Amino acid sequence: MSCPTVKEILGLWIEQTEGARFWLRVMNELKNRGATDILIAVVDGLKGFPEAIGAVFPQPVVQTCIVHLIRHSLEFVSWKDRKAVMPALRAIYRASDADAGRQALEAFDSGAWGRKYPAIAQSWRRNWEHVVPFFAFPESVRRIIYTTNAIEALNSKLRRAVRTRGHSPNDEAARKLLYLVLNHAAKQWKRAPPEWFQARIQFALVFGDRFVSQ
Repeated sequence: MSCPTVKEILGLWIEQTEGARFWLRVMNELKNRGATDILIAVVDGLKGFPEAIGAVFPQPVVQTCIVHLIRHSLEFVSWKDRKAVMPALRAIYRASDADAGRQALEAFDSGAWGRKYPAIAQSWRRNWEHVVPFFAFPESVRRIIYTTNAIEALNSKLRRAVRTRGHSPNDEAARKLLYLVLNHAAKQWKRAPPEWFQARIQFALVFGDRFVSQ
């Protein structure tokens, strides 16, 4: 039976700090609950997260969130230059393939903006291993897997609920509030975006038998 297209919240964890040990615990919990494989994991630069995923699920494609990488890049750029720098960054992540993306990165680095803001190219190079996976897919599929905007939208609902409710007396009270918000959000998910139909075809070709639920 082929894998259904379902968006689902897999868990809720409350922790004071994030790190490799925390994410390893989360991954092991998901595996103990029955998760057997992860095909693509989209992450936003959380420390230790890619390593924890790979330690528990040895075959995932780990894709960094391009939107977060762009935001991080713009932190190095003065406000007056940001509008001009964006097209140069766009040439990297909208390239036709990984080789063209690498060439665009090198062109950026050797150009005026790269010389003025060298930390940007350095950041992309450090993350390049986790930037390139989405280049293997067509544009319609890339839009699904190159960003963590879906989870960001969910996190925004959680933050709004916490601000509205105010201080919680303990973790259990906070957990109950967040659970209600997540439960309400999940009930609003009616259907997958149209791009997922093409994505499923692409994933079936790329991942073969791993795309079939056992």
